[in-house]
Amino acid sequence: MALSPRAARSASGRHGFPWRAAGLVLVVLITLTGAGLITFAATAPDPVGPPQPDPAAAPQSLLSPLVDEPTAPEPTPSEANAASGTTHGEAHSARGRLEADPGSTATRPSPAPKVAGMPRSQPTRIRIPRIGVDAPTLPLGLDRNQQIAVPPLDQPKTAGWYKLGPSPGEVGTAVVVGHVDSRATGRAVFFRLGSLKPGDTIEVPRQDGKKARFVVNGVARYPKKKLPLSLVYGHTGKAQLRVITCGGDYDKAAKSYKDNIVVFATLAP
Repeated sequence: MALSPRAARSASGRHGFPWRAAGLVLVVLITLTGAGLITFAATAPDPVGPPQPDPAAAPQSLLSPLVDEPTAPEPTPSEANAASGTTHGEAHSARGRLEADPGSTATRPSPAPKVAGMPRSQPTRIRIPRIGVDAPTLPLGLDRNQQIAVPPLDQPKTAGWYKLGPSPGEVGTAVVVGHVDSRATGRAVFFRLGSLKPGDTIEVPRQDGKKARFVVNGVARYPKKKLPLSLVYGHTGKAQLRVITCGGDYDKAAKSYKDNIVVFATLAP
């Protein structure tokens, strides 16, 4: 199912949230699995090959917030009492006092700070210090085939922001794409994207003069025909970023890589 640019905007809401429109998600899937996104006829494999992500760095589920740290299992009452020297009766009384006094903060953990999204603003660059990326960005819409347009082949060092979705820093899932390599110039802007690790940072300067700083939560590689759409593009209620390029083995017949590398990142406090 293909949507016109006008239909895509209408389905996505005021700021263009395409992930809420199933039709546009199909357009994205077709783009990723076809020749429209980062795979292109002029692509040539690097003799060494682009770095591939560590399987341990892949996010496991969209249901557990990507930005949250795992918490230790809560001890049983007997374990807690043994560690503190408190009897079961004392623990029961203490628990009753705590429940009766909701204003007490002595034993209540502080909630994790919530990160509010930023106003909408077009990104101008993307910087990823760990892999030496400092590249300009340009807005991308849909091409004449109703697929996501790509950075021009003669600009392999330029990244593209999908302008029908959220802007980086805005609440929602912003998407930035880029080539992995080029027959004409060799390594392209996101050649080393697969070597990122959780905890690395991504900075996106914007036209409003502000910078959206993201922390990498995970890096994964997926076959283009089996891209988990809900995980990659799902709206989590947070300001998140996905950076996508090609990866995996190179298919000489198709002149493209078989997989996509996806970086998951969340706006930092």
